[in-house]
Formats: sequence, C-alpha cells, structure tokens
Amino acid sequence: MKRETNKKIVTIGIFIATFMTAIEGTIVTTAMPTIVGLLHGMEIMNWVFSIYLLTNAMMTPIYGKLADKVGRKPVFIAGILMFVLGSALCGFSNSMLTLIISRAIQGIGAGAIMPVALTIIADMYDFEQRTKILGLNNAAWGISSVLGPLAGGFIVDTIGWHWIFFINVPIGIGLIFLIQYFLVEEKREKNAKKMDFVGSISLMLTLVSLLLGFQILGDNGVTIQVVILLLLTILFTALFVFAEKRAEDPVIDLSLFRNTAFMLVNGVAFLISGFLMGLDVYIPMWMQGVLGKSAAIGGLVMAPLSIIWIFGSFLSGRLLIRMTAKKVLAIGLLVIMFGAGALLILPIHSPFWLFFIISGILGLGYGLSITTTTVEAQNSVPQNEMGVATSFNTLSRTIGQTVMVSIFGIVMNVQIARKLPSVGVIDDPDIMNKLINPHTASQIVPVLREKLREILFNGLHLVYFVGLVLVIMAFVFTLLVGKKRESDTL
Repeated sequence: MKRETNKKIVTIGIFIATFMTAIEGTIVTTAMPTIVGLLHGMEIMNWVFSIYLLTNAMMTPIYGKLADKVGRKPVFIAGILMFVLGSALCGFSNSMLTLIISRAIQGIGAGAIMPVALTIIADMYDFEQRTKILGLNNAAWGISSVLGPLAGGFIVDTIGWHWIFFINVPIGIGLIFLIQYFLVEEKREKNAKKMDFVGSISLMLTLVSLLLGFQILGDNGVTIQVVILLLLTILFTALFVFAEKRAEDPVIDLSLFRNTAFMLVNGVAFLISGFLMGLDVYIPMWMQGVLGKSAAIGGLVMAPLSIIWIFGSFLSGRLLIRMTAKKVLAIGLLVIMFGAGALLILPIHSPFWLFFIISGILGLGYGLSITTTTVEAQNSVPQNEMGVATSFNTLSRTIGQTVMVSIFGIVMNVQIARKLPSVGVIDDPDIMNKLINPHTASQIVPVLREKLREILFNGLHLVYFVGLVLVIMAFVFTLLVGKKRESDTL
C-alpha cells in the first residue's frame, strides 16, 4: 500500500517549526542583559540579533530554489538540522564572539524553515484550505511575540540563559523524525541542469552587502563603509543578473521580475514590513521617552498588535474565499493606514491606553495584509516555481524591515541633532538615551526633560509620517495590480 502524507501531523510539525524560529527572535531579547553581563562584549551585542537576520535573509532565496529543484522535504530537514546545530553551539558559547558565530549558523538554518514551511502548506492544501492554514501558521508569530519575553525571563531566572537555546535541540530532533516519516514526497525526476552556483553566490553577496550597508547606515549614518557596501551591492547585483541570463537553471528566473502581480504584491510586503519595524521600535520608545512609562508598559502596548494579528489572519482566510485577494489586501491596508494616521495626529500628552486600541487596529490590518501577500505571491507563479516565489516573499519582508529600520533611525537622529542645540544641549550626546530610560530620566532637570520629550515626540511624528507614506504607497501598488484570475488572484 502506497504511503501518503499525514496532513494533520505534518501541519502540526510546521506550526511547531514556525513557532520555534519565531520565538527565537523575542526570547533572546529578555535574556540579553544577563548574557552580556556574563560574557561581556556589550559593544558587539547588537550583532547577536543582526547576524541571525543577515544569514537568514542571505540563505532564504537559495533554499527556495533548492526546494523546487530537489524537493521540500530534504531542504526543510536540512534547515531544521542546521538550526538545531546552531542552537546547541549558542548554548555552549563561552564568549560573545562564539555566540555571534553560533547565531550565524542558527540563522542559516532558520532561512529554510519559514519559506519552505509555507511552500509545503501550498503543496498540501488547495486555495480555500490554504488561507485557513496560513492564518493558523501566522498565529505562531503572534503567540511567540507575547510568550517569548515571558519564557525568556522565566528560563533565565530558573535554569539559566543557555537553555533558551538548548530547548530547541530536542524539539528540532523530534521535528526531523516527524517530517521524515509523515511527509511523503513524490520522487522528482533527476534534473540534469547544473546548479547555478555563480548566481547563488552573487545573490548572497548582494544581500549581505545591502543589508550590512543599511545596518551600518542606521547605526553610524553615512560613512565610507556604507558607500563601499552599497557600491558593492550594485556590482554584485549586476553580476547576479549577468549570471542568471546565462544559467541553465537560474536560482531566480528573471522572468519573475516581469510578472507584474508578483512584483507588486512583494512590493506591498516590503513596504508594510518596513513600517512594522517603526511600530516595534518606536512605540515602546514613545511610552518610555515621551510618557515616562516603564519598559513593561512599553512592551505591553504592543501585545494587542500580536494578538489581533492572529484574528486578522483567520479573517483573511474567510474573506479570500468570498472576494478577490486585491479587495482583501486593500481592506487590510486601509486599516493599517487608519492606525498610522492615528499615530500621526496623537498629541504629546495622549493617555497610554489609546495606544492599546491603535495597536489592536494595526494588528487587524497586518493579519489581513501579510497573509494575503503570501497567498497571492504563491498564486501568481506556476507550481514548479512555488518555492522560489514563497522564499522571495519572505525575503521581501526581511529586506523591508532591515532597510526601513535604518531609514527611521536616520530620520529620528537628524531631527534630534537639529533640535538639541535649540534647548541648550550641545555637548551631551547621551542625553536622549537618559530620557528614554525610565531609571535615568528622573536625573534630568524637569524643565529640560519636558523640552527633550517634545523633541522626541516631534521625531516620532516624523517617523510615523514616513510610515504613513509607506502604507499609502503600498495601497497604490495594490490598486495598480490587474485582475489576473476571477476568483483567487489580485
């Protein structure tokens, strides 16, 4: 008797894998002060987060191509195995440098898990079922953002920070056995075409130089390193295009870039994912720096976004059955636009409970929009390019977050640097750091503190003005997409 895929068990496995990689981003945040205290190296602390995102993004399109070429199952298992290896090495790390290297390995594994998981879902379920399953899968991200900080704090306080990484090892090994046994994949015909190594390497170099350039730009402004990295990005991009035109089996078929629906929907994912970073980074800063609330309140006001996102994902699945994806995406973007506009018009002394409401509104919009962009990116390409299309959608979101968090940082820093001299602060560059830390804000003279809060508030308004422009651009992109199929495409 021919074995068949056990959809329920494989789907549960995908949910667990998604949750495992999603929570890794939030659980580390809580543990980082303890880790820095024990391993030292505060000056390179940010690389613990950055290197994970960098290697993740770098490998995502390569895994997408491999999933189409050799199959979803071996690539997914290889990604989990690499993630488990990286997690174990993180747990054994005895210095900040070894932790950063181990996080790089962990990110290489994570780069396979998310896009290939979404591709497996697309393989197993038809359009109507897929929207519901994607809604459930997106719930893993929402739950992880709420549970991650709590779990991180509990683990650090009880069994030690090493276990925020070690806990992934038994889970990952269990997932490997589960996927190996219950996911049955038809044997693919052996593809005689050579792997596009030149295209793959040039694409990875393009992404590394681009993301690294924008990260340094956000940290230090325009420097010679930034200029060199962005010039290298242009050079590697040209090499990538040259290689793809001549490759037997290109890592990304350049015809995808001529697929208007595909490019526009990924443009939407890029823009709204970029704005999401403005919410994650700057709403807590608003709570602490402008309203003088604790860090706990700063994080708590973001909880409705994560929780309502889950509801929005489920709702998108229901709406996609009844109306075109274009309409669902437009509704989601209008909701996000409303939330962004609300942030833009809030006065400086707004009560913090208003942010809970705005956060929930934004969560609804994101739940509708992100799920729809994923479904539409998959629907706009042939079945044999599903892996590449899904990974490209994931990559678009990652690049959007990396690029826009740097741009938001520049907007904020320029505004602060321009306004500080007007309140008599010239030789204290650390003054704004004192302001946004509830423990040190009280050390600032009250009159000056109020002036600094106004400067920070104006900077936040500029950030959210840029964010609103991003969402409006995303809405325009949605309107530009033609109706390709009658029922399930934009």
